[in-house]
Amino acid sequence: MSSSESFNPDFAKGGGMIPAVAQCHRTGRVLMLAYMNEEAWKETLATGRAVYYSRSRNRLWRKGEESGHFQQVHSIQLDCDRDTILLQVEQVGGAACHEGFPSCFFRKRQPDGSIMIVEERVFDPSKVYRV
Repeated sequence: MSSSESFNPDFAKGGGMIPAVAQCHRTGRVLMLAYMNEEAWKETLATGRAVYYSRSRNRLWRKGEESGHFQQVHSIQLDCDRDTILLQVEQVGGAACHEGFPSCFFRKRQPDGSIMIVEERVFDPSKVYRV
């Protein structure tokens, strides 16, 4: 990309919202997948902390606003079509997942079809979130 080329996601392709992958900046491990709209994108750029758009709450979701487990952004990349964002982050607090695990990808399907939990919980969600 030349310096004259825009580094802005193409939010129109996703109807105003596009996927954002959060990856650990140290290990490369995928922590979670969420969505961003233009407002979340701009706030992320301005603050250096990951901000997403919660489709279930229908509002901005400042990662860690309830749990304290926020994501400090180290770098941002866009894919070739500018319709997917990759955030390399430091996961502060140890858990990216609202179920209390370091990654949202804590379940693994075994060859026999059974499901195995492959991580240890960092926190008990019932003690962190208002239900």
